[in-house]
Amino acid sequence: MKLLALLIGLAVERLATQLFHLRRLRWLDRAIDFGFQQSERVTSWPALIPVIILSFVLVLPVFLVRFGIEDTLYGFPYLILAIIVLFFSLGPKDIGEDVDEYCRAIEDDDADRIAETARALIEKDVPENAVERIRMFEESVCIQANNRLFAVVFWFVLLGPVAAWAYRVVDLIRRRAVFNALRAGAKEETPLIVATEMLHGWIAWIPARLTAIGYAMAGSFDGALSAWRKADQAPPATPHAQSERLLARVGTGALALHEEDGESLSDRAVRGAIAANGLVYRLLFIWAAVIGAMTLYGLSV
Repeated sequence: MKLLALLIGLAVERLATQLFHLRRLRWLDRAIDFGFQQSERVTSWPALIPVIILSFVLVLPVFLVRFGIEDTLYGFPYLILAIIVLFFSLGPKDIGEDVDEYCRAIEDDDADRIAETARALIEKDVPENAVERIRMFEESVCIQANNRLFAVVFWFVLLGPVAAWAYRVVDLIRRRAVFNALRAGAKEETPLIVATEMLHGWIAWIPARLTAIGYAMAGSFDGALSAWRKADQAPPATPHAQSERLLARVGTGALALHEEDGESLSDRAVRGAIAANGLVYRLLFIWAAVIGAMTLYGLSV
């Protein structure tokens, strides 16, 4: 039932693009900000504790609904709940839409829109150097594919809709902490960002490595393997930074993009963004095929 719900949920996610605005969950931003404000009153606590409590509070309603319906009516209520939770756990925005907006901004040669659309994926200040921006955007597509899609699918398959929603909640809290810091003009990572990234790094560690393996399967295996070895030789870092660094290097290594003679930076930026998005979608098809096979096997037994 769980795998069937996942396949239906992924199909709905691909087809119901006009409903993507509903899963931006702006109302949760207010709840998260309120949680951040309360955490400031307990300065004696490590920042990680309020973050865990806030995550638990936001996950609790889905947990109660899930175990309240149990397996009534042959599991049909669970199927509906799983599809709804999965839809709101993915994203919040489709990576393909972000890539399309970025490419259109480049084609229009609109510097402000280029920076704005790139920031949606990079989640930090966009470098003014075009070559550096191109590199960071391609890496960010590979990183955000795990944050927005593959990690959610992993936890859904492993532990069901509650786990998928828990991952989305932790990622939303992390994104909100980063957004608030950028809006406040913070030059260094705040304790809140460190705490949210630590929690996110723990639960993203396994799916990040499965996604990296998938990039090798969906793209250039040699390029991905070489990049993975370089990532292993990198200096020690937090679990969150390790996973992002691994996804960035292996993903761009799997792209195996080569410079073309006479190609402008704008053309190179568009080509790289489209290639990175294509890698993500090829991997999604691979995961869907594997999940479909698991579903058929499960139904047959």
